[in-house]
Parts: sequence; structure tokens; C-alpha cells
Amino acid sequence: MSVLTSTCPATGDTVWTGPVASGADVDAAVERARVAFRDWRRTPVAERVAIARAYAAVLKARTAELAELIARETGKPLWEATQEVGTMVGKVELSIAAQAERAGEKRSAMPFGESVLRHRPHGVMAVLGPYNFPGHLPNGHIVPALLAGNTVVFKPSELTPATGAAMADAWSEAGLPENVLQVVQGARETGAALVAADIDGLLFTGSATTGAHFRRAFAERPDVILALELGGNNPLIAWDGDVTEVAALIVQSAYITTGQRCSCARRLILPTGAFGDAVVEAIAALIPRLTIGRWDENPYIGPLISDAAAATARRQVAALEAAGARAIVPFGGIEGRSAAFVMPALLDVTGVVVPDEEIFAPVLQVVRVADFDAAIAAANDTRFGLSAGLLTDDDALWERFVLDARAGVVNRNRPTTGAAGAQPFGGIGDSGNHRPSAYYAADYCAYPMASFEAGSATGNWDALKPVLGAGAA
Repeated sequence: MSVLTSTCPATGDTVWTGPVASGADVDAAVERARVAFRDWRRTPVAERVAIARAYAAVLKARTAELAELIARETGKPLWEATQEVGTMVGKVELSIAAQAERAGEKRSAMPFGESVLRHRPHGVMAVLGPYNFPGHLPNGHIVPALLAGNTVVFKPSELTPATGAAMADAWSEAGLPENVLQVVQGARETGAALVAADIDGLLFTGSATTGAHFRRAFAERPDVILALELGGNNPLIAWDGDVTEVAALIVQSAYITTGQRCSCARRLILPTGAFGDAVVEAIAALIPRLTIGRWDENPYIGPLISDAAAATARRQVAALEAAGARAIVPFGGIEGRSAAFVMPALLDVTGVVVPDEEIFAPVLQVVRVADFDAAIAAANDTRFGLSAGLLTDDDALWERFVLDARAGVVNRNRPTTGAAGAQPFGGIGDSGNHRPSAYYAADYCAYPMASFEAGSATGNWDALKPVLGAGAA
């Protein structure tokens, strides 16, 4: 039997150890989910809602315990992990509202009776979770899927299995029937087995590379609903404003969660001239002041998820520098810390041909442009389209940007990471497949069923009789 272990990236301490699900284990879990679906889909919505609310209550009661687990397993600061648990709690009521609004039942009177719109669950949904928000992001798939009447087989990231197991425990304590939600632990092989199994939907949050693989894999399986929430090479244009405020907002956009949010700013687009120069200087002065430390040291940011993730980011930065990027603030390690700790970087890539890829780390690339038309062109010069932002006090510039920007989340004078559960969250291009999550997750968790309904078959003969030929009675 293979064993999976997760460790704290800050200390190397073991957080969780457990068995890896084999292909046979995965198939058995899917079959159990298929059986459980028969009764769960018939469970009244009010009962499903009550169980979801009980789950939220369990999470709230366990906030301190779960936040510490998330912090230890991901390395993120305890304050941020606590916020994540709070977001998980809030997701339940938002999902209940979204399910009623977007996937509920609507009736309209008709001359013959009524027209009814219902929504029906797909069946067995596979959820593949990421490591950066190991509770919040899979929670955003699981809660609406269960509310809709689906059953779920959930594979957490192999880097954060403990958080996934804790979520399943909370659902069990809330009274969720057996096998309606199951967790299968493992790495790529376990995920591949789940994707290949007899599922009705795959809900995935992760890299664009993996998402592209799933698009190809499911091209011949149109019966499976596929919802992809992927990354981005997100642009942030800073055009005017108070330099101190602008720099602070840029730092939040690029470096929060050690750059491990899919909506983090990756490219900073600035005008040539004094304002752009001042913004660069202000950011460069702020970076050394950011507190970096262990989850329990109350820092602003912690380590990357693993030593391997840090090594990958270093290779990407080295490639940029080899292509001509100039390090304003270099990307480096932290003395006396594990290899997963990194110093946020600020690179000037103006005039450099750089790959259009996401660096999932605190690395911000600066591009200087001559005018606002060039700024918009630079912002849209990407195959991705998750988030974008504009920092300006000029309403006219904002109106131009919101019209021309190609992204699913477009913010003004707010961080690119700013998003609300009461709105959809998702991107275009290689950032998704037109299945936005958050408030719109209800859309991919159920399919619409339209019905015309009459209490009896009356009036049909009278309508048909005048057009019949000889012999009509």
C-alpha cells in the first residue's frame, strides 16, 4: 500500500499521513457515489439546505482548528488561513441563494396549464482541488454540487490532503449521508483514475496546462460536464493616482499569498515618465519591508507551497533574466529559512520577448508603454483572461478599459485579487472554459429541464379535427 504524506513547507514537519487510493479504490468510490445518488437526488432541497447549513456551523465551530491545519499544510499565515475558513462558512449561504436564483424552480401560467422550469443534478461529480486555497476553492465546487443533488468524489491536492480530509469530516458531522461525499487521496495517478472513471462531471481548479489536458481528454465525452477554473498572466495598469496608494495596491495584487493566487497581478503596465518611475521606486522600497515568516509568526506572507515550487519559479525567473529582463528587486531565498521561502521579485521586461506563462510565485514583471492605447494592447497581449486591473482617477480611462479589457474579473483601484462570492469568478481564453465559478457555480452543477404541463389531455381533438380529411368523426 502506498502512503501519502504532507509536510509544512516552512518547517518540514509532517502534517498528515495516509493511504493512497489505487485505481480500484477510485472505481469503488465512484460506484458507491452512483448508488448514493439514487436517494440523495430525491432528498428534498430543504433537507439538503439544512445539512449544508449544519456543515457551515461545524466549520465555524472549528475555525481555529481548521485554520491552523490549513496554515501548517500550506505555509500561509494564520490570519490568512482564518480568513479562508470564514470564506468557506460564508460560501454556504451564498450557494443556497445562487441555487434558488439560478437553478431553482420557476412556474408560469399558460392557457393549457403551466410552464415549469426545473433543474436536475448531473450525477457523480469529481472535484480536483488545488493547494493554494485547499479549503475555499474545492468548497466552491462541492457545496453547490451537493445542494443541487449530486454526489461528489473529491481528490484534494497531494500537497494538502489533511485539509480535504477535515472538510469531509465536517460534512459527516453535519449529517451528510454516507458516500454522498467521499475523499480519495493521492497524486497524479489517483487523479487520472478519477478522471477516467464513470463520472458525470469534472470540476477542476488548477493550472492552465492541466486544464488543457482535460479539455482534450473530454473532447469525446460530451456527456460529462467540465468546469475549469484556471490561472492567468494577469495585467495591472497603473496610470495615475497617489503613488503611495498605488504602490501599496500593486504589492497586494502581486505578492499576497506569496503570489499563489490565480488572480495575482503578474504584469505591471506603467507609463514612461515620472509617474511610472516613482511607482517602481515605491514598490522597490516596499518589498524589503514585507514581513516573511512561518505561519505562526504573523507575517504578511509565508513560503511557497514546497521547495520544488520555489525551484520552478527560480528557473522561470532565470530564463527571463537570460532573455534580457532586468532585476529591480531580485528573486532570492531567505537566509535561515527553508528553500520554499523566497524574496518577492520585481523585474523590468520592457522590450524583452517573454513567454506568456503564469509564474505562480511573487514575481511581478514591469512593462513601460508610451500611451494608454499601448497599455490596453499590452494588457490584452496574452492567451489568458482571468483578471485585470486599472489604477486611475480618470473615469474616461476606466470606461475605455472596461470596454476593451479581455478578462472575467476586471477591477478599478482595487487589487486584481479582489473578488466576491456573490459574483461569478472565472476567465476567458486559457483561463477557463466558460464555466465561471463562485455565484455561477450553480449553473454547472445542474441542467435545466423545461416542461409544459396540463392536468388532462383536453382540447387537442378539437384543434386537430378541422384539418383532418374525409372520415373524421
